[in-house]
Amino acid sequence: MPISTILVTILSCYFLGNHNGAICVSHMLHDDVREHGSGNAGLTNFIRNYGANRSILVILIDVLKAVLACWLGRALFTPYGYGLEGAAVGGLCLMLGHDFPALMGFRGGKGILSGWFIAWMVDWRVGALIAVVFFSAYLATQYVSLGSVLAAAAFGVGFAIWHLHNPVVLGCGLAMSLLTIFQHRGNIVRLVKGQERKTNLLGKGNKK
Repeated sequence: MPISTILVTILSCYFLGNHNGAICVSHMLHDDVREHGSGNAGLTNFIRNYGANRSILVILIDVLKAVLACWLGRALFTPYGYGLEGAAVGGLCLMLGHDFPALMGFRGGKGILSGWFIAWMVDWRVGALIAVVFFSAYLATQYVSLGSVLAAAAFGVGFAIWHLHNPVVLGCGLAMSLLTIFQHRGNIVRLVKGQERKTNLLGKGNKK
């Protein structure tokens, strides 16, 4: 496979990931979500500060860019017989761009929503596993962060179960899993200390 194809995939998907939904929509409101709440450019912080109704566009942006990155990676790698690998590489680069956006001062989100749809694009079984784990944890506790951390772990477990034979797909899956857990390190500390806030994803505001 030509190096140029790999580089085009990496750069295109990384800069696509720079278009963070929460930042883009808050800028449309003449504001910056990173200046409020936790300072994170993620869906949860957006909902806490702007409400669930305004989050629809955030979701659309982060979902569509994940789908597009995986589609692009698959399209570029397929002629060489590595379509699945291309989707995984595109997804990983998208996540890196979302979490560490060069165009946004390297202050991005945590990638759980984009990561979920990357999983759907690469292997629907992993996407389904993530959905079950996240919603079970969230509905039981109202902690989005706990659901996100467990879902990120399930991401890695799913790829280890179904793609152990494919080092590229497995490596990308584990990298995305560990990256998402790393991005939630502050939440993990607060959960352990009992200081994490609960969140109502259907409306604005936090629960004590």
